[in-house]
Amino acid sequence: MGDGMLSSMAKKVCVVGAGISGLASARELRGEGHHVTVMEQKSGIGGQWLYDPTPNGGDPLGGAGVHSGIYASLRLLTPREGMDFLGFPFYPRSDGSGDARRFPGHSEFLRYIRDFCDAFGLMDAVRLNTKVVHAGPAPRGDHDDDGTVGWVVRCSKKQEGEDEGVAMAMQVMEETEEVFDAVVVATGHFFKPKLPSINGMDLWKKRHLHSHSYRVPDPFRDEVVVVVGCHASGKEIALELRRVAKEVHISARSMDGDATGVRSIRKAVSRHHNLRLHHQIERLCEDGQVMFADGSSVVADSIIYCTGYDYAFPFLDTGGLVTVDDNRVGPLFEHTFPPALAPSLSFVGLPKHVIAPLFYEAQARWVAQVLSGRRSLPSPEEMARSAEEYNRAREMAGVPKRLSHTIFFDLDYIDEFVEKHCGMPRLEQWRKELMSETYPRLLDDTETFRDIYHDGDLLRQGLHSEGWLPRTPGGQDQDTAIKKNEI
Repeated sequence: MGDGMLSSMAKKVCVVGAGISGLASARELRGEGHHVTVMEQKSGIGGQWLYDPTPNGGDPLGGAGVHSGIYASLRLLTPREGMDFLGFPFYPRSDGSGDARRFPGHSEFLRYIRDFCDAFGLMDAVRLNTKVVHAGPAPRGDHDDDGTVGWVVRCSKKQEGEDEGVAMAMQVMEETEEVFDAVVVATGHFFKPKLPSINGMDLWKKRHLHSHSYRVPDPFRDEVVVVVGCHASGKEIALELRRVAKEVHISARSMDGDATGVRSIRKAVSRHHNLRLHHQIERLCEDGQVMFADGSSVVADSIIYCTGYDYAFPFLDTGGLVTVDDNRVGPLFEHTFPPALAPSLSFVGLPKHVIAPLFYEAQARWVAQVLSGRRSLPSPEEMARSAEEYNRAREMAGVPKRLSHTIFFDLDYIDEFVEKHCGMPRLEQWRKELMSETYPRLLDDTETFRDIYHDGDLLRQGLHSEGWLPRTPGGQDQDTAIKKNEI
């Protein structure tokens, strides 16, 4: 494929997914003059942020038929001031409606995504209720004149007026097939619930579910619940459950290091009599007993696995040129382009622990500029070598393969990426301070970090200059939060 450039003609591009990475891709691709179609399997935009009150599709462990894993009480982990699309600030509504907190609930962010979509006229590019069931290279005769790969995309579309659950169950779907010049995979990283491997798990007779299927705490009232996992969802679900459950037992893979979130859970355990912390589970017993590695045990009513997600692309056919190995998608050049299929295939939205949507916008702008010919890629061999060197360096630094796409809020890496690949400006210093101050507090105290904080002078000046502080409730500087959660 030469130097990785396509001709300067406008391309016909299929974007898979209408979450924040898919919508960012649509805006950037259109900005470069490409013809964009966004395929979205749900009845609305927003991806994971489109809350679905249905707990599962009859499969609480796998969440079959349920796309979003958001629970009712979920609030943002990232400040709203750092979670906006370029040129479209995530301001609270001027009329006082909505959720004006720095860390609002999920419905506020979905409202913002919809406003963004409307502001940039993206809905006419989105096909709702349209699931991509196959995307693969077109026959050689369908390739472009310059030798680049075209893509056949086959979709199933729910019939108008059809009940979604019935349509899926009965396979009453209309199938279409279309050829595109390029495909952007923007399905995010909350696709396939990941389950642990625990001795006796197949013998467990009581209720167990993945956090993807958790919505509200009421079904667990007066129960003894075991929560497996000590990252964000595990901590927050455990803290919510302790208000209604008899006991909540949290199982952590490791008791060592702040990165596991153990420190903040220890603080919570010291505050709440019915919250307990244990080592990882050794065995599950048929009679409901849960045996922990530290020798303790408890008879539980329910288990919730807050164990994350695996990347999965069941619709994508690359002939083995792109694989998922222990949650590493690869080979990928800079988390975006598979060397052997670039630039006609790209991924936007895989990296975790980045400034989003900004990082995904940078990926999308890079893809759009490469497709239009304004930027070039290294040779496939150079891209493959770069990807291999990146992975090797991470492994030598002690980062497990399963965290290959986790950036850990490395602001220097984010700066270098956005500047090098698409010419976007580096992060403002006030925004860096906001993120650098938030992440440690999240690890230190899950219960208070959203509502108890202090803004330094640099941050306050930045918020003033960007029009944030005058728009906070009461028009006052929000250097210290005025509200504290019940703890």
